[in-house]
Amino acid sequence: MRLAKFLAHGGVASRRTAESMIAAGRVRIGDVVVTDPATDVDDSSAVSVDGEAVAVESREVWLVHKPTGVTSTAREPGPRRAVVELVDSPARLYPVGRLDADSSGLILVTNDGELANRLMHPRYEVPRTYRVALGRAVSDHDLQRLRDGVELEDGPTAAARVRRLGARELEITIHEGRNRQVRRMAEAIDNRVASLQRISFGSLRLGRVASGAARRLDRREVERLWEDSRSDG
Repeated sequence: MRLAKFLAHGGVASRRTAESMIAAGRVRIGDVVVTDPATDVDDSSAVSVDGEAVAVESREVWLVHKPTGVTSTAREPGPRRAVVELVDSPARLYPVGRLDADSSGLILVTNDGELANRLMHPRYEVPRTYRVALGRAVSDHDLQRLRDGVELEDGPTAAARVRRLGARELEITIHEGRNRQVRRMAEAIDNRVASLQRISFGSLRLGRVASGAARRLDRREVERLWEDSRSDG
């Protein structure tokens, strides 16, 4: 197995980040610093990063129902909890993308860096669906603006699927992963988000997972995520 892939499968980082770590001279095989990410290694190769041994863990993917107030991080130095603390696993897990601390709902955590990288890559346009309560009622005109795409400071949004659930409640599906995108879309139509919950990510739905709970995905669910990330949109 190539060294960068070995580090990704070991839960160290995504493959791209692992390549940067290797280039920076942070990775050793035995006592030798290695800077070529294509170097072949296996479990017997004594790979270490910053002096810490790395072994390929069994890959895990968990669906977590993140409550508000919990951060989408692997570690949280402040008083708030990190989302990985909600998962009962000894594996070195980290979140797939971000979900704001003031938002709730479905987020994935995994030690499979390759899968995480693909799910978040803009090329694959993996859809995310949110249930959004807004500060005021939404007109049909504003609804159409959201569907067509609105102008943000970092450029126009792509077309979105938007379904009205009530006068102030919408279901919005986007294929981009910009920072706080749904909240900024609401601001672009002179509105604001009162509450936001992610209810699906790719082929996965939040379902009946209780707030603060997590469940490990089975093999078929993980295979479907790979299929989600192989689609060219």
